[in-house]
Amino acid sequence: MTSETKTSSRGLALAILCAMQLMIVLDGTIVTVALPTIQSELGFTQGGLSWVVNSYLIAFAGLLLLSGRLGDLIGTKKVFLSGLVTFTLASLLCGIATNSEMLIAGRFLQGVGAALASAVVLGMIIGLYSEPAEQVKAMGIYGFVSAGGASLGLIAGGVITETLGWHWVFLINLPIGALALVSGLKLLQGRPGLGLKAGADAIGAVLVTAGLSLGVFTISQISDENFTAGELSVYGALAVVLIVAFLVRQAKAARPLLALRIFRNREISGANLTVVLLFAAGFGFQFLNALYLQRILGFDSMETGLGFLPAPIVIGTMSLFFTSKLTAKFGTRKVLLSGLFFLSIGLLLLSRAPVDGSYATDVLPTLIIQGFGMGLTVPAVIMRAMSAAAPEDAGLASGLNTTAQQAGAAVGLAVLATVATTYSNNLVAEGTPQIEALRDGYSLGFMLSAGFVLAAWLVTFFVLRDKPAAAQAADKPAEQAAPAEPVVVH
Repeated sequence: MTSETKTSSRGLALAILCAMQLMIVLDGTIVTVALPTIQSELGFTQGGLSWVVNSYLIAFAGLLLLSGRLGDLIGTKKVFLSGLVTFTLASLLCGIATNSEMLIAGRFLQGVGAALASAVVLGMIIGLYSEPAEQVKAMGIYGFVSAGGASLGLIAGGVITETLGWHWVFLINLPIGALALVSGLKLLQGRPGLGLKAGADAIGAVLVTAGLSLGVFTISQISDENFTAGELSVYGALAVVLIVAFLVRQAKAARPLLALRIFRNREISGANLTVVLLFAAGFGFQFLNALYLQRILGFDSMETGLGFLPAPIVIGTMSLFFTSKLTAKFGTRKVLLSGLFFLSIGLLLLSRAPVDGSYATDVLPTLIIQGFGMGLTVPAVIMRAMSAAAPEDAGLASGLNTTAQQAGAAVGLAVLATVATTYSNNLVAEGTPQIEALRDGYSLGFMLSAGFVLAAWLVTFFVLRDKPAAAQAADKPAEQAAPAEPVVVH
């Protein structure tokens, strides 16, 4: 294979992986805009409507770690394609749903497929490129997909729902999934798995899947009124017990599903903690900012989606054209610290947006600043987390990082929504006008989101270390960057 052909095939393989990741990220937000229409057409109750989102998140988050390890054991290509097929067929089931039960079942299966595919994507991307500088560029593309896809989902959700109908929010995945499958069968060649005997811990798999699923379920119900605080405390405690039992088993099991040695790696642990805090701030901010645009400034669903457009544009510009160059020159730690600083400034400025605010002066500048910060931080922190993993742990590290993203998003959304709502309700009870109380609640949420970013900055500063100058361009010596996932054209 010539160098030009190899470069072209790797680029196509990267496009396939990122296309699947984009579908997964989009699916997390594109459905949100369509929920009111889905509720009216399928007869969902208000409490039941939340399961359109929760059933997806529970399956997704609960299976990520298991899916990542399965990639190491049976091969990442098999796991990725299995997830792609499952997600695409589940999208068809959602798109033709005629009742609430059918849609919720389809969403759960979408979560299963998303977990299988998303858990191994990072390891496969790293394996495509043996040169560290190329890895950084690839991470920039992945970072844009991860950080910008959520905002694009809000835009696409509004446009598709109002022009084609809510069914196409799901059916649009069919041609994309089919094309990715046909191309993936030709272009992707995964590293052979270690074999199930290397880590076939069935009991551990049940414990971690049950614990993570129950944990996400508990978090997702915090801002709802379906369960009392006492009931949620019991569920949360049970989730913790299951996860602790899983960790104890992994420490003693002859063939653990999760090799606990990975947490002894300071870089992996610190980078993933930063990911949790970063995504908690990012997803919580998007939710509250959408409410600010709709309830304070009076935007409709399409205007809200279009209002977010500057953020993914800036994120894409930074991720695709500048972050890789800055990372090569200064290293991921300095780029990450700088990005987190700008992100916190944007959030703090947004917390000052008034009741009679203007999009052009109070929202747009903050979106640009935050987009600048996210475009720097997401590729840098993901590259930092993945570059520290040994080749045999690439799937596990990928699953762990994606789990950190989902955990952060779930926690951030639940905490910020609960804090903002509680504060607004208390102000209304004290006699504050409704619109002012809402604004003050959102403002507190934005400040708390900035607090998450500050915590991420502190973790980065104190836990992640500067690397030698010779390694800064790569954040990993070239001899360690083994091409774990070569791609060939059959």
